Amino acid sequence: MNNNFQLRKDDMPSEMQSLLREYPRDTWTEHPGFRDKTRQWMAAHRMFRQLSRTVREDTEKFLNKDISDEDYRARISYRGNILVGNLHGHHGWEDHSYFPELSAADSRFDIGLEILENDHENLDIVLDNFTTSANRTIKLLQLSDRLAYDEAGILLDNAKTIEKFLTRHLSDEEELAVPIILHHRLRG
Repeated sequence: MNNNFQLRKDDMPSEMQSLLREYPRDTWTEHPGFRDKTRQWMAAHRMFRQLSRTVREDTEKFLNKDISDEDYRARISYRGNILVGNLHGHHGWEDHSYFPELSAADSRFDIGLEILENDHENLDIVLDNFTTSANRTIKLLQLSDRLAYDEAGILLDNAKTIEKFLTRHLSDEEELAVPIILHHRLRG
């Protein structure tokens, strides 16, 4: 497995923000083209942000000995599985359905969509690293407290990476996609 990924640091190219200037974020919810499908998509993004924060916080609590081994094992198993599974499904759907729809509506933004698809490839690596570490932590909780604690430190780094990755990626994704949707009255 390739554990190397690139956490994008560059802003979206300015030409990818041309519709964002016309449709700034603080006006989206009042726009008549902002429909339920877009609200649901953004709600999924809010859920990913919250869930990644919760997974990180749970791991910090475990490392600080604020929750029991059993409680942590249950939390990381359940919440980690939801986070990873839903992120894979969500960005797979975006790559194969949502982004092609946006591209067909306005191909001027294909460079931005390619950047987001590349983010998804890197996110797969980040999620695989997280899954490996989470599974090791869960197994080690049954074998060795010290080794489980060490692995949970690695898991915390992976959880922080997911949270940082999503903060950047989801914001860029929303600021590219929603203005296209509003401008072309898609997803109605």
